[in-house]
Amino acid sequence: MKVIIMAGGEGARLRPLTCDRPKPMVPVMDRPMMEYIIELLKAHNLTDIGVTLQYLPQAIKDHFADGADFGVKLRYFIEDKPLGTAGSVKNASSFLNETFLVISGDALTDFDLDRAIDFHRRKGALATLVLTSVENPLEYGVVITDQEGRIKRFLEKPGWGEVFSDTVNTGIYILEPEVLDDIEPDVPFDFSKDLFPLLLKRGAPLFGCVLPGYWCDIGNLAQYQQAHIDILQGKIALNLAADELERGIWLGRGADVAPDAVLRAPVYIGSGTKIDTGVTIADCSVIGSRNLIDSGASVKRGITWPNVRIGRGAHLRGGILCNQAQLSSRAAVYEGAVVGDRSVIEEDAVIKPDVKIWPYKRVESGAVQRQSLIWGTRAPRTLFGSDGIKGEVNKDITPELAAKLGAAYGSLLEKGAVVTSSDHWKASRMLKEALTAGLLSSGIKVYDAGNQLMPAARYAVTAVGAQGGVHIQLSTEDDDDSIQLRFLDAEGLNQPRSWERKIEQIFMREDFKRIKGTDVAETVFVPNFLQHYTEQLLQKVDKRAVANAGLKIVLGYPGSLLEECFLPILQRLGCQVITLNLNSPIDEKPFSFKTLCQRRSGVIATIRALEADLGMIMDPNAERMLLFTEEGQAIEGELYNALLSLLILRTNGGGTVAVPVTASNAIEKIAAANRGKVRRTKTAPRYLMETLRKEGAKGKVNHFQLSFDALAAAIMLLEYMAKERTSLSALLREIPDIHQRKKEIPCPWEEKGHVMRRLIEEAPPEGVEMIDGLKVHHPQGWALVLPDPEKPSYHVYGEGYSEEISESLTDFYVKKIKALQQKEEAKMR
Repeated sequence: MKVIIMAGGEGARLRPLTCDRPKPMVPVMDRPMMEYIIELLKAHNLTDIGVTLQYLPQAIKDHFADGADFGVKLRYFIEDKPLGTAGSVKNASSFLNETFLVISGDALTDFDLDRAIDFHRRKGALATLVLTSVENPLEYGVVITDQEGRIKRFLEKPGWGEVFSDTVNTGIYILEPEVLDDIEPDVPFDFSKDLFPLLLKRGAPLFGCVLPGYWCDIGNLAQYQQAHIDILQGKIALNLAADELERGIWLGRGADVAPDAVLRAPVYIGSGTKIDTGVTIADCSVIGSRNLIDSGASVKRGITWPNVRIGRGAHLRGGILCNQAQLSSRAAVYEGAVVGDRSVIEEDAVIKPDVKIWPYKRVESGAVQRQSLIWGTRAPRTLFGSDGIKGEVNKDITPELAAKLGAAYGSLLEKGAVVTSSDHWKASRMLKEALTAGLLSSGIKVYDAGNQLMPAARYAVTAVGAQGGVHIQLSTEDDDDSIQLRFLDAEGLNQPRSWERKIEQIFMREDFKRIKGTDVAETVFVPNFLQHYTEQLLQKVDKRAVANAGLKIVLGYPGSLLEECFLPILQRLGCQVITLNLNSPIDEKPFSFKTLCQRRSGVIATIRALEADLGMIMDPNAERMLLFTEEGQAIEGELYNALLSLLILRTNGGGTVAVPVTASNAIEKIAAANRGKVRRTKTAPRYLMETLRKEGAKGKVNHFQLSFDALAAAIMLLEYMAKERTSLSALLREIPDIHQRKKEIPCPWEEKGHVMRRLIEEAPPEGVEMIDGLKVHHPQGWALVLPDPEKPSYHVYGEGYSEEISESLTDFYVKKIKALQQKEEAKMR
C-alpha cells in the first residue's frame, strides 16, 4: 500500500521553533519528528511513500533525500500555494493508483496501522478515518459513529455545547483513489471541512476505526513539551538515539558526564554532549546532541536542541533552547519560555515564563525580559468565552493585552473602520484607549463613540458603516472588577466563533500587521450616538397612545447613562416616573445588574405605596431588565422570555419567535395560541442573534432588538399596555405555569468529552435533541445537559409539569454525571 505523508505545515502555533524549519523537522528527543513517522510506516511494511511539501520544502528534501538511508522510498510533491489537506493529496494524484494511507508528518503515535488497514478492507470503505479518544476534544474534529463504525456526524473544533463525544479525528486516513475525483486540482480543499462532509452527505461508505495507543498532535508549545514528558515516562515506545544506562536515564554515544553531576531520572542526554562538574539534570529534561553545560548549571523539565551552550550557574526551568542558543552564566529561563535559534541570553539576564525570544536576538546582561522579542506578551490559551472576553482588570485583562487585541483585530481587517465604545467606568475607558492604539497601529480607522449603552454601540456600528466594533463594559453578573470586551461584526451582532478564533490565532501567534508610521490611522470622536439612538427608538412608537394612558413607572437604580437617555424617553412619552437612586460618582465602578436585582425590595415597596402601573430595574448596559407588575410580582428569567414572546406574537399577529434551547416549553404553548411558531437555537448569543435578525425582519417589531435591547423592549411593552388598556398582571395570566430548575455540577476539563459521549450512548433512542448539549424529552417534561464553555462544569436544566418533576429530572442527570465521573476516575486509578 502506498502512503502520503503530509509535511507542508508551517507550524505557526509552534513559533519560534518553526521560524527556520518546517514543522515536521522540529526535533523531538533530538531527532526530527517526521523520522518517527517513517519508522512507524516501515515497521508496518509501508515503504512506498509520497511526501507533500509547501513551507520550506528543501529542508525536508535535504534531510531525507530519497529515503534510502531510512529504509523507504520517498518522492516529493511540492505545492506552489497552500492547498489544504485534501488539496495537497490531490496534488500527488499521479502517484496514487491504489488504496493509500494518509498520515501527518508532525504527529507522534504508535498506532497499529495494520489493524486500521484490515478494518478498512473488511468494511469495504471508500474512506476510513483513524479515531482515538482524548481528554479535551475542543481542538480537534469530533466524529460520531454507529456501532458498526459508520460515521454519522462530524464537528470540526466544536464548542463544549457541541461536544457529543471524546472520539476525535487523528488525521490518519485510509482512502480509495476514487475519493480524489471529488477534489478539484489546484484549489484549497480540506478533508475534514470539505471532502468528508461531502461524502457523508452522499451516503458513501465512510467509516471510523477507533484505535488504542498513543497519539499526540503536536500543535502548540505545551503539547510539544508534554510529548517529551510522555516519551520519558514510557507512554510511547520510540527508537531513541541513546542507550538506557539505568532505568530512566538515556545517554547518547560520546556523551561525557562529570562524576559528580546529578542525573535524576527520567532524563535524556544527546550524543557528544559534555556535562561539567556540579551540574543537575532532572525532572523529564531532554538535552540535545553536542551541548556544553558548564559547572553548577541546573536543568529541570527543560528541552535543549543541538549545539546549545549553558553557562556556569545558569538555570533552565521548563523552557526550550533552540539550535545554538546560548544561556550565559547565571542567566535563567523559566517555564514555557522559548529561546530561538542562535539567540544569546547574556549574564544574569532573566527570561520570565512564557516569553518567546525569536531567532538571532540578544538579551542584554542583567535584563529581566517580561515581553517577547519583538511582538509583546504571551496570549492565554483561550481568549473568548460564550460572550466576548472576560476577566479582572489589570489582572486578566491589562492595557497590554487590550492593545494586542486591537492589533490582532485590526490585522484581520483589510481596511475600513471600527467603532469603539465603553460604559462610563474609568477602567473601561482606559482599556478602550489601549485597544484603540492597537487598532490604529494596524492602519484601521477608529470611530470613538465615547460612553455608550450596548444597544447604542450596536447601532453606531451600522450607522457609520464600520466593519465592526468593540464595546468594553463592566461584567453584568460579577461583583468583582470583572470586565467584558465584546467584539461586533458589521451588523452590530457579536462576532461569530470563526472570527473569534481568527483573532485568537493572530493574538497567540503574535503575527500582527505592521505598517509605516505614515500609514497609522486616526481616531474620529462621535459622542452623540446615544441621542441618535434614542431618536430612532421614539420614531417607531405611538407616542400619543402612551401619553394618553398616563402610566406611572418606578425606575429602580438607573446608572448615569440610563438616566441620560431613558428618563427623557419616558418623559417624552408622557409617563410619570419615580426614580430610586444609588449614589455612584461618574468615574466610579457602576453597580452590576446582579447587585441591582438584589435591591428589588425597594422597588416593590415603592410600587405598592404609590400604586404604580409597573416597575423596572435595568441592566446598566441596557440589554436586560427585571420587571415588576402593579402588584409587585417580579418578572425575570424564563417568565420574562415568555412575556416577550407573547408580546411579539401578539404585535406581529403570529409569525416565528426564536429562543435558546434552554427556554421553557411554555413558549410553544403561547405560540400555538397565537398562530405562531418557535425556533430553538444554541445558547451562545451569536446563534440567537443570527436567528432573531432573520425573523425580526418579517414582522412589525424587531425581534432581535427587543431580545438584546431593554430600552426597546420597555418602550414596546408600554405601547402595548397603553393601546390594549391592559396591565402586566393581566398579561401574565395568559402565560402557562413555568416549572424549571437549573443546577451546576463540577466536571474536570479532561472528563467533559467522555461524560457527554456516555450520556449520549445511554440516552433513549427517541426524544433526543442535540441542538446545544444533550436534551432528552420525557413523558412529563425534559432535561438538558449543557457543558459550560468557560468553566470545568456542566449545567443541568429540568422542566416538568410541577416543581417536584422539574427537581426530579434535574437531580436524575446530576446523579448520572457524578456516577460517570466516578467510574472514569476509578478507571484512571
